[in-house]
Amino acid sequence: MRNGPGEGERFENDVRVALIKGALPQLTVLEFDIFGDGYDGPDPHTHDDHTDCFYVLEGELEITHGDETFRAGPGTFVAAPPGVTHGFKVPSQPGRVRFLNIHAPGGFEHDMRRLNS
Repeated sequence: MRNGPGEGERFENDVRVALIKGALPQLTVLEFDIFGDGYDGPDPHTHDDHTDCFYVLEGELEITHGDETFRAGPGTFVAAPPGVTHGFKVPSQPGRVRFLNIHAPGGFEHDMRRLNS
């Protein structure tokens, strides 16, 4: 499986583009490009069956991980194992935010398709 820059199964709205970069039984990799100021991601939640990870490529995310909420800039990696409350949003700021969202094991691509149908 290979996807170059800008390639992958695409889900787009007024403020973000999400690409499924890879979908295997072992992991799902999504790339998000959010260009809306103050974007609210999913409310804090948990997963019982997989680890949800974030790797910030550009810009800044506000991440909730357990009882902590913090700002994460480029190069920051955060992993929320099963049962750990987590979520993200984009604080009000100029510019864009790009990050990888990795789920292990895989299967989250099905949820992404369902949420965007």
